[in-house]
Amino acid sequence: MHILWFLLIGLAAGWLAGQIMTGGSFGLLGDLVVGVTGALLGGFLFDLLGLAASGMIGRLIRATAGAVTLIVLIRIFARLG
Repeated sequence: MHILWFLLIGLAAGWLAGQIMTGGSFGLLGDLVVGVTGALLGGFLFDLLGLAASGMIGRLIRATAGAVTLIVLIRIFARLG
């Protein structure tokens, strides 16, 4: 059941990140991949900075922050290459 919630939060975070960053979303599968990867990245960054986010909303915020960071990094590397 935890994996299902993780995927749902990742999907929501990917969609939110696509809406926050100009350019729209990446489609259902793309949003899921960006959101889940962003959730992992967001968890790492929040721990690194000593920030805490608990509960469903906290997890969504952490995952969305990670997904936005991931999109920014992807765009930076896309411009370089």
